[in-house]
Amino acid sequence: MKPILEVRRLTHTYSVGTPFERTAVEDVSFSVAPGEFLGIMGHTGSGKSTLIQHLNGLLRPTSGQVLLHGQDVWRNPKEIRQVRFRVGLVFQYPEHQLFEETVYRDIAFGPANMGKTGQELDRCVREAAKLVGLRDSQMEKSPFELSGGQKRRVALAGVLAMDPEVLVLDEPAAGLDPAGRENLMANIRDYHRNHHKTILLVSHSMDEIARNASRILVLKRARILMDGTPEQVFARGEELQAAGLDVPHVTRIALALRRRGIPVDPGAYTAEALEASLLSLRKDGAPC
Repeated sequence: MKPILEVRRLTHTYSVGTPFERTAVEDVSFSVAPGEFLGIMGHTGSGKSTLIQHLNGLLRPTSGQVLLHGQDVWRNPKEIRQVRFRVGLVFQYPEHQLFEETVYRDIAFGPANMGKTGQELDRCVREAAKLVGLRDSQMEKSPFELSGGQKRRVALAGVLAMDPEVLVLDEPAAGLDPAGRENLMANIRDYHRNHHKTILLVSHSMDEIARNASRILVLKRARILMDGTPEQVFARGEELQAAGLDVPHVTRIALALRRRGIPVDPGAYTAEALEASLLSLRKDGAPC
Protein backbone atom coordinates (compact mmCIF):
# COMPACT_ATOMS: atom_id res chain seq x y z
CA MET A 1 0.00 0.00 0.00
CA LYS A 2 1.40 3.38 -1.02
CA PRO A 3 1.69 5.99 1.76
CA ILE A 4 -0.73 8.89 1.80
CA LEU A 5 1.93 11.13 3.40
CA GLU A 6 5.71 10.99 3.22
CA VAL A 7 8.21 13.19 5.00
CA ARG A 8 11.67 12.97 3.44
CA ARG A 9 14.74 14.30 5.24
CA LEU A 10 12.81 17.33 6.47
CA THR A 11 14.77 20.10 8.16
CA HIS A 12 13.38 23.43 9.33
CA THR A 13 15.58 26.19 10.70
CA TYR A 14 14.17 29.43 12.06
CA SER A 15 15.91 32.82 11.69
CA VAL A 16 18.61 31.53 9.33
CA GLY A 17 21.73 33.69 9.32
CA THR A 18 20.87 35.56 12.50
CA PRO A 19 22.07 35.17 16.11
CA PHE A 20 18.65 33.57 16.81
CA GLU A 21 19.09 30.73 14.29
CA ARG A 22 17.54 27.53 15.62
CA THR A 23 16.85 24.18 13.98
CA ALA A 24 13.49 22.86 15.20
CA VAL A 25 13.29 19.77 12.97
CA GLU A 26 16.39 18.06 11.59
CA ASP A 27 16.61 15.33 8.93
CA VAL A 28 13.23 13.76 9.81
CA SER A 29 11.82 11.01 7.57
CA PHE A 30 8.71 8.84 7.97
CA SER A 31 5.61 7.80 6.04
CA VAL A 32 1.95 7.41 6.95
CA ALA A 33 -0.33 4.76 5.45
CA PRO A 34 -3.92 5.53 4.38
CA GLY A 35 -6.28 5.06 7.32
CA GLU A 36 -3.46 4.94 9.89
CA PHE A 37 -3.81 6.50 13.36
CA LEU A 38 -0.35 7.85 14.17
CA GLY A 39 0.51 9.29 17.56
CA ILE A 40 3.28 11.90 17.81
CA MET A 41 4.84 12.67 21.15
CA GLY A 42 7.88 14.44 22.48
CA HIS A 43 9.04 16.81 25.19
CA THR A 44 8.27 20.52 24.86
CA GLY A 45 10.64 21.91 22.25
CA SER A 46 11.18 18.56 20.53
CA GLY A 47 9.82 19.88 17.22
CA LYS A 48 6.30 18.42 17.16
CA SER A 49 4.41 21.61 16.31
CA THR A 50 6.96 22.69 13.72
CA LEU A 51 6.78 19.26 12.08
CA ILE A 52 3.00 19.11 11.72
CA GLN A 53 2.82 22.63 10.27
CA HIS A 54 4.77 21.32 7.29
CA LEU A 55 2.19 18.63 6.54
CA ASN A 56 -0.28 21.07 5.00
CA GLY A 57 2.16 23.72 3.88
CA LEU A 58 1.81 26.25 6.69
CA LEU A 59 5.60 26.11 6.89
CA ARG A 60 8.00 25.49 4.00
CA PRO A 61 10.98 23.20 4.64
CA THR A 62 14.47 24.64 4.83
CA SER A 63 15.39 21.37 3.13
CA GLY A 64 13.65 18.09 2.41
CA GLN A 65 10.13 17.35 1.20
CA VAL A 66 6.59 16.56 2.27
CA LEU A 67 4.72 14.39 -0.24
CA LEU A 68 0.95 13.94 -0.42
CA HIS A 69 0.04 10.94 -2.57
CA GLY A 70 3.60 10.99 -3.90
CA GLN A 71 3.61 14.65 -4.96
CA ASP A 72 5.58 17.40 -3.26
CA VAL A 73 3.08 19.72 -1.57
CA TRP A 74 5.25 22.68 -2.68
CA ARG A 75 5.55 21.59 -6.33
CA ASN A 76 3.32 24.54 -7.22
CA PRO A 77 3.22 27.20 -4.49
CA LYS A 78 0.09 28.72 -6.08
CA GLU A 79 -1.81 25.52 -5.23
CA ILE A 80 -0.75 25.24 -1.58
CA ARG A 81 -4.24 26.38 -0.52
CA GLN A 82 -5.66 23.18 -2.02
CA VAL A 83 -3.24 21.13 0.08
CA ARG A 84 -4.66 22.78 3.20
CA PHE A 85 -8.13 21.60 2.26
CA ARG A 86 -6.83 18.03 1.86
CA VAL A 87 -4.75 17.98 5.06
CA GLY A 88 -6.80 19.51 7.86
CA LEU A 89 -4.88 20.87 10.85
CA VAL A 90 -6.56 21.54 14.20
CA PHE A 91 -4.32 23.64 16.40
CA GLN A 92 -4.01 23.44 20.16
CA TYR A 93 -6.78 25.60 21.71
CA PRO A 94 -8.54 25.95 18.32
CA GLU A 95 -11.44 27.78 19.97
CA HIS A 96 -9.22 30.88 19.94
CA GLN A 97 -9.70 30.90 16.16
CA LEU A 98 -13.52 31.08 16.28
CA PHE A 99 -14.79 34.37 14.91
CA GLU A 100 -18.18 34.03 13.20
CA GLU A 101 -21.51 35.18 14.65
CA THR A 102 -23.02 31.68 14.83
CA VAL A 103 -21.83 28.11 15.21
CA TYR A 104 -23.28 27.29 11.78
CA ARG A 105 -21.35 30.05 10.03
CA ASP A 106 -18.10 29.14 11.77
CA ILE A 107 -18.36 25.51 10.64
CA ALA A 108 -19.38 26.64 7.15
CA PHE A 109 -16.40 28.96 6.68
CA GLY A 110 -13.97 26.31 5.38
CA PRO A 111 -16.25 24.43 2.96
CA ALA A 112 -17.63 27.76 1.68
CA ASN A 113 -14.08 28.78 0.80
CA MET A 114 -13.78 25.51 -1.09
CA GLY A 115 -16.65 26.70 -3.27
CA LYS A 116 -19.50 24.73 -1.70
CA THR A 117 -22.90 26.42 -1.62
CA GLY A 118 -26.58 25.71 -1.01
CA GLN A 119 -27.64 22.21 -0.05
CA GLU A 120 -24.14 20.79 -0.46
CA LEU A 121 -22.75 23.32 2.01
CA ASP A 122 -25.61 22.73 4.44
CA ARG A 123 -25.05 18.96 4.31
CA CYS A 124 -21.30 19.38 5.02
CA VAL A 125 -21.99 21.64 8.00
CA ARG A 126 -24.67 19.47 9.59
CA GLU A 127 -22.80 16.21 9.06
CA ALA A 128 -19.65 17.66 10.63
CA ALA A 129 -21.64 19.02 13.57
CA LYS A 130 -23.21 15.61 14.11
CA LEU A 131 -19.80 13.91 14.02
CA VAL A 132 -18.58 15.96 16.98
CA GLY A 133 -21.83 15.78 18.95
CA LEU A 134 -23.22 19.27 18.38
CA ARG A 135 -27.02 19.59 18.41
CA ASP A 136 -29.19 21.39 15.84
CA SER A 137 -30.37 23.71 18.62
CA GLN A 138 -26.81 24.99 19.04
CA MET A 139 -26.23 25.89 15.40
CA GLU A 140 -27.63 29.44 15.57
CA LYS A 141 -25.97 30.28 18.88
CA SER A 142 -22.87 32.40 19.12
CA PRO A 143 -19.87 30.08 19.57
CA PHE A 144 -18.73 32.36 22.38
CA GLU A 145 -21.79 31.38 24.44
CA LEU A 146 -20.67 27.75 24.55
CA SER A 147 -18.52 25.92 27.08
CA GLY A 148 -14.85 25.30 26.43
CA GLY A 149 -15.47 21.73 25.33
CA GLN A 150 -18.29 22.77 22.99
CA LYS A 151 -16.11 25.49 21.43
CA ARG A 152 -13.46 22.85 20.81
CA ARG A 153 -16.09 20.75 19.03
CA VAL A 154 -17.09 23.68 16.82
CA ALA A 155 -13.48 24.25 15.79
CA LEU A 156 -13.01 20.54 15.03
CA ALA A 157 -16.28 20.45 13.05
CA GLY A 158 -15.03 23.37 10.96
CA VAL A 159 -12.11 21.24 9.78
CA LEU A 160 -14.15 18.04 9.37
CA ALA A 161 -16.66 19.92 7.21
CA MET A 162 -13.93 20.25 4.57
CA ASP A 163 -13.69 16.44 4.49
CA PRO A 164 -9.88 16.33 4.58
CA GLU A 165 -8.03 13.20 3.53
CA VAL A 166 -5.71 13.60 6.52
CA LEU A 167 -6.66 15.06 9.91
CA VAL A 168 -3.82 16.43 12.07
CA LEU A 169 -4.69 17.19 15.69
CA ASP A 170 -2.37 19.18 17.95
CA GLU A 171 -3.31 18.45 21.58
CA PRO A 172 -7.06 18.46 20.77
CA ALA A 173 -8.14 17.78 24.37
CA ALA A 174 -5.70 20.16 26.11
CA GLY A 175 -7.28 22.12 28.94
CA LEU A 176 -10.51 20.10 29.06
CA ASP A 177 -11.74 18.36 32.20
CA PRO A 178 -11.47 14.52 32.21
CA ALA A 179 -15.05 14.01 31.05
CA GLY A 180 -14.74 16.58 28.26
CA ARG A 181 -11.40 15.10 27.20
CA GLU A 182 -12.79 11.57 26.94
CA ASN A 183 -15.96 12.68 25.14
CA LEU A 184 -13.94 14.56 22.51
CA MET A 185 -11.50 11.68 22.03
CA ALA A 186 -14.45 9.27 21.69
CA ASN A 187 -15.78 11.45 18.83
CA ILE A 188 -12.36 11.32 17.15
CA ARG A 189 -12.16 7.52 17.55
CA ASP A 190 -15.64 7.14 16.05
CA TYR A 191 -14.70 9.40 13.14
CA HIS A 192 -11.58 7.34 12.45
CA ARG A 193 -13.41 4.03 12.69
CA ASN A 194 -16.46 5.02 10.63
CA HIS A 195 -14.77 7.13 7.94
CA HIS A 196 -11.41 5.32 7.66
CA LYS A 197 -9.55 8.62 7.59
CA THR A 198 -5.85 9.08 8.29
CA ILE A 199 -5.26 10.77 11.65
CA LEU A 200 -2.11 12.17 13.25
CA LEU A 201 -2.51 12.96 16.94
CA VAL A 202 -0.01 15.09 18.87
CA SER A 203 -0.47 14.74 22.61
CA HIS A 204 1.44 15.07 25.87
CA SER A 205 -0.85 12.45 27.40
CA MET A 206 0.76 9.06 27.03
CA ASP A 207 -2.46 7.32 28.08
CA GLU A 208 -4.31 9.23 25.34
CA ILE A 209 -1.74 8.15 22.76
CA ALA A 210 -1.78 4.56 24.04
CA ARG A 211 -5.58 4.28 23.83
CA ASN A 212 -5.84 5.62 20.30
CA ALA A 213 -2.73 5.25 18.15
CA SER A 214 -1.72 2.10 16.28
CA ARG A 215 1.77 3.52 15.77
CA ILE A 216 3.83 6.11 17.66
CA LEU A 217 6.51 8.54 16.58
CA VAL A 218 8.69 9.95 19.38
CA LEU A 219 10.68 13.15 18.79
CA LYS A 220 13.66 14.30 20.81
CA ARG A 221 15.74 17.40 20.12
CA ALA A 222 14.39 17.86 16.58
CA ARG A 223 14.97 14.24 15.52
CA ILE A 224 13.07 10.96 15.60
CA LEU A 225 13.98 8.93 18.69
CA MET A 226 11.51 6.06 18.20
CA ASP A 227 9.05 4.85 15.57
CA GLY A 228 6.96 1.75 16.22
CA THR A 229 3.83 0.17 17.61
CA PRO A 230 2.71 1.15 21.12
CA GLU A 231 4.08 -2.18 22.40
CA GLN A 232 7.48 -1.50 20.84
CA VAL A 233 7.67 2.10 22.05
CA PHE A 234 6.43 1.56 25.61
CA ALA A 235 8.71 -1.47 25.99
CA ARG A 236 11.43 1.22 26.06
CA GLY A 237 9.72 2.94 28.96
CA GLU A 238 12.91 3.66 30.91
CA GLU A 239 14.43 5.29 27.82
CA LEU A 240 11.29 7.40 27.41
CA GLN A 241 11.50 8.53 31.02
CA ALA A 242 15.22 9.32 30.60
CA ALA A 243 14.21 11.54 27.67
CA GLY A 244 11.89 13.48 29.98
CA LEU A 245 8.70 11.85 28.74
CA ASP A 246 5.90 10.27 30.68
CA VAL A 247 4.62 6.74 30.06
CA PRO A 248 1.13 5.27 30.52
CA HIS A 249 0.15 4.44 34.12
CA VAL A 250 0.13 0.71 33.34
CA THR A 251 3.64 0.92 31.87
CA ARG A 252 4.84 2.58 35.08
CA ILE A 253 3.46 -0.34 37.07
CA ALA A 254 5.12 -2.83 34.70
CA LEU A 255 8.47 -1.03 35.07
CA ALA A 256 8.14 -1.05 38.87
CA LEU A 257 7.38 -4.79 38.85
CA ARG A 258 10.40 -5.50 36.66
CA ARG A 259 12.63 -3.52 39.03
CA ARG A 260 11.41 -5.90 41.76
CA GLY A 261 12.42 -8.91 39.74
CA ILE A 262 9.03 -9.84 38.28
CA PRO A 263 9.62 -10.38 34.53
CA VAL A 264 6.36 -8.94 33.17
CA ASP A 265 6.12 -7.94 29.53
CA PRO A 266 7.85 -4.51 29.26
CA GLY A 267 5.55 -3.65 26.34
CA ALA A 268 2.38 -3.96 28.44
CA TYR A 269 0.62 -0.59 28.31
CA THR A 270 -3.01 -1.56 28.97
CA ALA A 271 -4.50 -3.15 32.08
CA GLU A 272 -5.58 -6.14 29.97
CA ALA A 273 -2.06 -6.70 28.61
CA LEU A 274 -0.49 -6.45 32.07
CA GLU A 275 -3.05 -8.87 33.51
CA ALA A 276 -2.35 -11.36 30.70
CA SER A 277 1.39 -11.05 31.32
CA LEU A 278 0.98 -11.70 35.06
CA LEU A 279 -1.30 -14.70 34.45
CA SER A 280 1.22 -16.12 32.00
CA LEU A 281 3.99 -15.83 34.60
CA ARG A 282 1.79 -17.56 37.14
CA LYS A 283 1.18 -20.49 34.80
CA ASP A 284 4.91 -20.74 34.09
CA GLY A 285 5.69 -20.78 37.80
CA ALA A 286 7.64 -17.52 37.76
CA PRO A 287 7.58 -15.38 40.96
CA CYS A 288 4.69 -12.96 40.93
